Amino acid sequence: MKFLFNDITITTAQFQSPTNGAEECHAILSCPSDKRFPQQLESLLETIRTLNDGRYGSCLFIRFFLSDASNQTLPLQEKLAEIGLAATISIIQQPPLDGSKIAAWCYFCTEMKSNVIGSHRLFSHNGYDHTWSANRMGEGSSYDQTFALLEAENEKAKELGMNFADHCIRTWFYVQNIDVNYMGMVKARKLLFETYGLTHCTHYIASTGIEGRSDNPSTSVRLDSYLVKGLKQEQIQYLYALSHLNPTYEYGVTFERATAVHYGDRKHIFLSGTASIDNKGDILHLGDIEKQTLRMWENSEALLQEAGATLDNMVHLFVYLRDTADYGIVKQLFDERFPNTPKIILLAPVCRPGWLIEMEGIACVENNEPQYPNF
Repeated sequence: MKFLFNDITITTAQFQSPTNGAEECHAILSCPSDKRFPQQLESLLETIRTLNDGRYGSCLFIRFFLSDASNQTLPLQEKLAEIGLAATISIIQQPPLDGSKIAAWCYFCTEMKSNVIGSHRLFSHNGYDHTWSANRMGEGSSYDQTFALLEAENEKAKELGMNFADHCIRTWFYVQNIDVNYMGMVKARKLLFETYGLTHCTHYIASTGIEGRSDNPSTSVRLDSYLVKGLKQEQIQYLYALSHLNPTYEYGVTFERATAVHYGDRKHIFLSGTASIDNKGDILHLGDIEKQTLRMWENSEALLQEAGATLDNMVHLFVYLRDTADYGIVKQLFDERFPNTPKIILLAPVCRPGWLIEMEGIACVENNEPQYPNF
């Protein structure tokens, strides 16, 4: 569904439970590119405030995409403090390629009870506790910052009665100057994962490692995460699509291609950053943005099919481009293939220079496993 409110274009995808579970809504909010930043910010936040606690329930998580974090973060934070939303807030510089200065992904849900434990917020329903984080460290190399971020994340999990290895479903690593700093993040993640018991013989975590900046120039890595308490081990399914993709550990990285979480009434499928790659780990269609896009869709579809879903079940899509000159053709391709899916195309180079495009997102599909509580 797409509509205009307060000069903001809102595209939503909703999931209504067939058996009276919570209702979910993912919304991408886009600003008019002909307005100055203060006007875009005012309109965007007024729209979020209007939507919050309205027809879609409460907002649990918001990610703001900025064109210039150094100059835009502080006024955004000041305005957010005035509103006082209970949602976890993530702020990242990944310029929207539609020419606007700020955009947002908002996740709304009905029936969630909000609880604060220390400095952390839990959203609870039907015996499940959900929590999001948006963290950063300001000193040291990308290796040091990643190490500190993951240790802090594990400590937070302990405070909430969880642990990172068993309860983290999804991570996002935002790496400043990814062509330089990515390997430091990869090495620290691999080392700490091994200490947490996360190996190719156990499991990893769905993830995206992508270019992203904060307002602090010394921050080389930022980490967002999503953890769930209350799941049984058999409710978590890891997706591989080995006909199309190779296991990530074969080229030295440690993440799951996709993860499906089974609830009684639905499945959430978390699609990691996916690009044009074959099942030997080689980049396909070097230099051809259109063919890379098509192969990326094919790989994503293969992963989703293992959990009984398709690309038509995506409730939001983030599309990352290395080259702004590719925006026109990519927008046309996505508008034709996904006319009604909430999506945003961002300037954010992928971890290998040969990859011109990458995408990620969440799919939601009906499920009938009454042995598990509904979402």
